[in-house]
Amino acid sequence: MEAETRQTFQSLSQKVGRFRVRDKIFLIPEMNRIGCHLLAGTFRGFGVNAVVMKTYAGLDLGKEFTSGKECFPCQVTTGDILLFMKKEKERLGERFDPENYIYFMPEADGPCRFGMYNKYQRIVLDSFPELEKLKIGALTSKNSYSLEGMFDKEQSRQFRKVAYLSVVVADVLDRLLWRIRPYERKPGEADQFIERAMAKMSDAFETLGPEGDFDGILEKLEEIVTEGKSIIDPSIPRKPLIGVVGEIYLRTHVHANQDIIRVLEKYGAEVVNASIAEWVNYTTYDRMREAKIGVRLSLKQLRINEMKKYLKKILGYGVDLSYQQLKQKKVYKRVKTLIELPEDHRLAHLEKILKEDNIYSFDVGTEACLSISGMIEYAREGYNGVVNVYPFTCMPSTITSSIVKPIMNRMKVPYLDAPYDGSYQPGREAAIRTFMYQAQQHFRRNGRKDLKAR
Repeated sequence: MEAETRQTFQSLSQKVGRFRVRDKIFLIPEMNRIGCHLLAGTFRGFGVNAVVMKTYAGLDLGKEFTSGKECFPCQVTTGDILLFMKKEKERLGERFDPENYIYFMPEADGPCRFGMYNKYQRIVLDSFPELEKLKIGALTSKNSYSLEGMFDKEQSRQFRKVAYLSVVVADVLDRLLWRIRPYERKPGEADQFIERAMAKMSDAFETLGPEGDFDGILEKLEEIVTEGKSIIDPSIPRKPLIGVVGEIYLRTHVHANQDIIRVLEKYGAEVVNASIAEWVNYTTYDRMREAKIGVRLSLKQLRINEMKKYLKKILGYGVDLSYQQLKQKKVYKRVKTLIELPEDHRLAHLEKILKEDNIYSFDVGTEACLSISGMIEYAREGYNGVVNVYPFTCMPSTITSSIVKPIMNRMKVPYLDAPYDGSYQPGREAAIRTFMYQAQQHFRRNGRKDLKAR
């Protein structure tokens, strides 16, 4: 037993982490469809053979090797990698070599179970002798998803800039889709358009990203936005605006959340989902907050050398955050000359919201920080309803629900909890339909803030 435990810890330390990705097949699980394909294009531009794995088809495999107590995204992604490797082994036969692959599974710090996915999946992979040598590439929110060890230092810096831009552009394409699909001239036209747009932007990041031609990438984006805007039928009146927050995987993975945005649209909504860039910015912001706390403690204890280390971290993360927010602002500014799309909330503003009545604290961490403050800000901005999407039993989202429900009740804004675990609940669509009836009533009484401004 002791030998097995030692072997497991050795596997976790040696086969989970940051590895050189050149000359490997880099396997990316699909979370946000557009974002994953743009990120894969970025990796390919820097000489990495990146592949977005087919998702959800291996769910039965994922459930077979989990107990059901894990977070639902863990079951989905476990099934994705097991099915992919099974298919590769069948395709390649004796030429199959697991050392040729690196499976990408980042992690987050704190109490969320996401921090344990790659550890658990390492144990599962080690239970297959033929998959023991498959490495898991793990970036962590502890250092704001540093790429150290994956690329050379200079290339790593450039890749990080391009990768962040790909995240922001993917958010824009998502928000463009949600803006035009409820008002499309012909059914299905918006979905067909966004598939073409995703392929074009993936190619743009692959060819222009390594050169640092950000203007060229944004020019391609402007062409796509202009085309997308032409899909809107101006005779269709604006609809109730619904804000979505929640656990980052479930709220963006259309299979895992049973395409809730499309269902909301079916019953008359225009939807805005929280972005991926918001989470990336949050991890940088949170590391800077921790460094500031470290400075204060070091100063109290007169530990000057420790204080200097924390000051250096504040400067580093501060520069990163400023770059990210300025780049994000620049992208949205260019796009908004063509079509009105909602921008992300600033992290400092969201933290200020939580401090107003001591609602919650960024010190606690997790996505609850963003979800609680995000929904309050949605309500203040005139949204007609808010939805909290999350895995069944998710701790941060359960906390969010318990705090936000009474607040939305006082603000008279419709609220819906939407937990998912892979099962199809017969009453779910009825709950969404009821929620949308309430949102329609709110819309009739209060209109929409963006409509009032016109």
